[in-house]
Amino acid sequence: IIATGFGVAVATREIAKKMWGGIEGKTVAIQGYGNVGYYAAKFLHEMGAIIVAVSDSKGGIYYSKGLDPDEIRRIKNKTGSVTNFDKAEKKLTNEELLELNVDVLIPAAIEDVITEENASRIKARLIVEGANGPVTAAADEYLSRKGVVIVPDILANAGGVIMSHIEWVNNRIGKWISEDEARRRLEEKMAKSSIALWEFWHRELEPGKHTMRDAAYTLAVKRVVEAMQLRGLL
Repeated sequence: IIATGFGVAVATREIAKKMWGGIEGKTVAIQGYGNVGYYAAKFLHEMGAIIVAVSDSKGGIYYSKGLDPDEIRRIKNKTGSVTNFDKAEKKLTNEELLELNVDVLIPAAIEDVITEENASRIKARLIVEGANGPVTAAADEYLSRKGVVIVPDILANAGGVIMSHIEWVNNRIGKWISEDEARRRLEEKMAKSSIALWEFWHRELEPGKHTMRDAAYTLAVKRVVEAMQLRGLL
């Protein structure tokens, strides 16, 4: 339940370090407040980010002083929606949330929410794909040319899959590990992968011409080829 959102938070933190030196004090808007959105908000809040807006299927809220993710979750569980937070400075549609002037935008709800139609109105400098495919290919290319960094879903929301692998490996060898140890391993893997992708993107490709998604696909294929060569299959 925690792993995917935690992984999103770690990936966001690591890329924010590369862009700005850290995530502390950066404003974040999150579309979607299920397990991924909530835990991303919770851990980013603990890391020092300011969660200024969140939304669910019924709409969103904005609070410039910073939302308490646990308080918003309690309100959502009790009333059915985050929109019932009575201290909100304003209520938002999901579309309006995407266009807020924030440092970080995390679409963690459904696919294809950032498209050619609204890409020109996106103001965030860092987009982290908590959902699967929330940014269309055309929007990805357009925003990347404008200098927006988009962390692709195959990295950003990989925490759940990585945690499943950690659990599977330890089950196969009959070894018990604590939740804290499992999370430590997940954090290490997500951090290393985020840094490796960023460095590969800047070293091997030209960020202005190639998206971070291009870099992720290229690096993945490169690693598969290297593994096959080591096994004598190529």
